[in-house]
Amino acid sequence: MAAPLLFLNLVMHAITLGFASWCLNRYINGQTHHPSFGGNGATEFFLEFAILASVLGIVSKFAGGNHLRVWRNDSLAAAGSSALIAWAVTALAFGLACKEINVGGHRGWRLRTVEAFIIILAFTELIYVMLVHAGLYNSRYGPGYRDSDYGVGVGGHHHVEEPGFKGTARV
Repeated sequence: MAAPLLFLNLVMHAITLGFASWCLNRYINGQTHHPSFGGNGATEFFLEFAILASVLGIVSKFAGGNHLRVWRNDSLAAAGSSALIAWAVTALAFGLACKEINVGGHRGWRLRTVEAFIIILAFTELIYVMLVHAGLYNSRYGPGYRDSDYGVGVGGHHHVEEPGFKGTARV
């Protein structure tokens, strides 16, 4: 169930990154009069956090894809922590999107698209974080953090003593 959501969030983060980068480029160049841009006082901050959230979201989806491929405890830790950080920054961008909408003024279709995608991503990213961490509560939902066999019996190899070797030495 996490795989389709992972792919959806990856695509949405990539689209958001493209539109937010275009808008920030126009904003830096002072072309806020462009009909498909506009903006207000919150625009600069919103675009910076939208780009940061998109980049972190894309990177966290790579870790999540690796976790879905190998499905182990150590990959769960990487996927879970990176997804949580990506969601936190997306939540910050969500707050700035709400502020930008509240301030009002002319906002072009590209800027409104970035706002809409960030608002949608705030919720879908939260659902993805909850799905990735589902193994924390019950191991039937995936590898959990409390599995007792973590780090024991790596690769199925067992220690076999050599014949004639009676003791151990610590260095």
